[in-house]
Amino acid sequence: MFKFVRENAAFLLAGMLVAFTSSYGQTFFISIFAGEIRAEFGLSHGRWGLIYTLGTTLSAVTMIWAGMLTDLFRVRQLGLVIFPILALACLSMATVPGAVLLIFVIYLLRLMGQGMMSHLAAVAMARWFVRRRGTALSISSMGFALGQAILPIIFVALLAVWDWRTLWLVAAGLVLLALPVVHRLLRLERTPQAIAKESEASGMDGRHWRRSEVLRHPLFWLMVPALMGPPTWGTALFFQQVHLAEVKGWSLAAWVSLMPLFTVTLIAANFASGLAVDRFGTTRMARLFMLPFALAFLVLGLSGSLWSAALGLMIFATGQGMQATVPPAFWAEYFGTRHLGSIKAVASAIMVFGSAVGPGVSGVLIDAGYDFDRQMLFIVGYFLFAAALAWIGLGRARSALPAAA
Repeated sequence: MFKFVRENAAFLLAGMLVAFTSSYGQTFFISIFAGEIRAEFGLSHGRWGLIYTLGTTLSAVTMIWAGMLTDLFRVRQLGLVIFPILALACLSMATVPGAVLLIFVIYLLRLMGQGMMSHLAAVAMARWFVRRRGTALSISSMGFALGQAILPIIFVALLAVWDWRTLWLVAAGLVLLALPVVHRLLRLERTPQAIAKESEASGMDGRHWRRSEVLRHPLFWLMVPALMGPPTWGTALFFQQVHLAEVKGWSLAAWVSLMPLFTVTLIAANFASGLAVDRFGTTRMARLFMLPFALAFLVLGLSGSLWSAALGLMIFATGQGMQATVPPAFWAEYFGTRHLGSIKAVASAIMVFGSAVGPGVSGVLIDAGYDFDRQMLFIVGYFLFAAALAWIGLGRARSALPAAA
């Protein structure tokens, strides 16, 4: 383990930093400013959720094509474009004059942050590493965990003394500061084509599946609910965190103070699931990774104290840790690595679309009188349904894997 990290430190650290920088386009960060944004533009929960849904849906559609660029260009090259555009999106949030233009600002933040940055980090790890793919994914995904642990606490504290627009200027500066570091770390990066030729791994039936073939395979469609579940309802959870704290009778600062527990659990789950993928294979892990989400929403929905909320968040973090390693490993193991960028682009688009649906649906239901804690019990049912479909699909397809053959 330590030898692997030492020998690949530059690539792993670059993956972590890219994942961390995606935070500025992630819901847990944007939602910190939900109260200020709604007050500034006079938005209800439903209207703010609709704006967020529209912007995120547009970014999901764009991801279908933009994500294919990882099959053609180095992470180092793409970073020279993605980092500045994400910084521009943060700058736009700091200066946005009205609710209509807010749609396009959300679009840029979600496309470059949640979409391309997350996609870049996951595809790079899945392609650069084969035998230790799960471990590499778990290490790079620590960037997501660190961002979710550190940034909300810092920015909620700063929000008490600085204007919310000023804080988005700070975010833009932090994005630009990360770019030269990533560029330096990846100075020896090879092209995706060269990596594919030297370390490619085939998928089912010993083939490298093209995206059009993947879209026609039943396994893809049986896995869609599992792919959509965590981003849909996980995004809704953090998007509605201000509302959730209000209906539960907690202060926002008290809720955010639970994030370190969330992060510690997430990091542990990242490493554990990465090692489990390497040791037991993707199939076993993919069959199980919906269950922590179901249990987490059950606990959070019924919780009445911060202690029980902390338990629910820790269980949720366990699922998030698996989410960071299992799906990327799944695409590489079942469909091969040669066209991984274009295949993962569709998966990323589905996940981004899911993150668009969650805030919109939950916001409309809140406006209709169904508080988010009441909605959680129905979300539990969704995750159990998704788990059943994934179990069926993986059971049917497993025999086609090269190892099984």
